Amino acid sequence: MPATSIRSTRRSRRAMAEINVVPYIDVMLVLLVIFMVTAPLVAPSIINLPSVGNAAPAPHAPPIIVNIRANGELSVLYKSSGKMHEDTLSKTELDTFLQKQQHLVPEQPVVIAADKNTQYQTVMTVMSDLKTWGIKRVGLYVQASK
Repeated sequence: MPATSIRSTRRSRRAMAEINVVPYIDVMLVLLVIFMVTAPLVAPSIINLPSVGNAAPAPHAPPIIVNIRANGELSVLYKSSGKMHEDTLSKTELDTFLQKQQHLVPEQPVVIAADKNTQYQTVMTVMSDLKTWGIKRVGLYVQASK
């Protein structure tokens, strides 16, 4: 009998082909806790930016406002020589006016202000026209609710 017991113990001691991942999980959890504790304590670094002598700020051009009334009529509200002007224009006149303004001030934004009873298609057509005319900065004017 003793001979058979030695053989059975040899057969039961085979090499395991699986990796024991429990110690790795323990290490990862400890690292996770360390990072969670130290992350709020790390302050973002402060950057000292260089200063410029007599640099003038970039001129801020007031936006041109294209008004679309409920009946589809277009008008333009713009600031020229310190005064606000409003002109009623057709689509072709609006095209030439905006191209002239964009030639004078290339980055001047254009804002569309439409009556809430205006058809959505009309607003989208004007916005599409502004983009095809080469105007880069187009926005919509809204009224904040009370």
